[in-house]
Amino acid sequence: MDRMLYTAMSGAKHSMDQQSVVSNNLANVSTTGFRAQLDAVRSVPVMGEGRLPTRTSAVTTTPATDYSQGPLERTGRTLDVAMKGDAWMAVQAEDGSETYTRRGDLQIDADGILLSVGRPVLGDAGPINVPQGSEVFMGSDGTLSAIPRGSGPEALVDVGRIKLVTPAPGELNRGDDGLFRAPENAEGVPGVLAADDEATLVSGTLEGSNVSAVDAMVSMIDVARRYDMQMKVISTADENAQRANAVLSMQG
Repeated sequence: MDRMLYTAMSGAKHSMDQQSVVSNNLANVSTTGFRAQLDAVRSVPVMGEGRLPTRTSAVTTTPATDYSQGPLERTGRTLDVAMKGDAWMAVQAEDGSETYTRRGDLQIDADGILLSVGRPVLGDAGPINVPQGSEVFMGSDGTLSAIPRGSGPEALVDVGRIKLVTPAPGELNRGDDGLFRAPENAEGVPGVLAADDEATLVSGTLEGSNVSAVDAMVSMIDVARRYDMQMKVISTADENAQRANAVLSMQG
């Protein structure tokens, strides 16, 4: 009886965890440059003083990310960029550390800082600053050029180059803020990846989320049905226990 409860309980817990992953993917189906999370399950023995070798629980983890490229959409806006191949753009997180993203809908704030969703975009010498009111041009290698307001093409100047990196497969770790970081060093601090001079981007284009809305909806329905089934198993186990108690009471 208790084996049935352990199986159903751990299965229901896994279904709830998996539902949160699927829900997060579905909520970001239209988020620029979003990478879908992949969930997995592993079995672990039940720990404790009274543990039994026949009792095993399931643990849900999200160890992987789907790094496949999302669909590209032409916008014609200079500051909309899509990284080519496996390239990532470096941005500064709230704690000042260097992180990486594929989200390329860039803006320039009132101070002239180039931003990605409110986070400064990093160049060779830190955050990139663009002269106020200037006309901006983007090169395929991430170089930004600007013509100051009231000047002609002969006044074109370079204002910086977006740092692009190409991490090895599985090298990046997803953070709770949706940004990706390099592996931690010996001090437990995320490392910094070297710039890739060969990495390129496309201006006037945005990369969409690689989440399929149809697949995510099907997964959500499947997980919900499995959760209902596991709860029915728990209910059945409880009913069986009550019947067994009634039989024992009659024999007593």
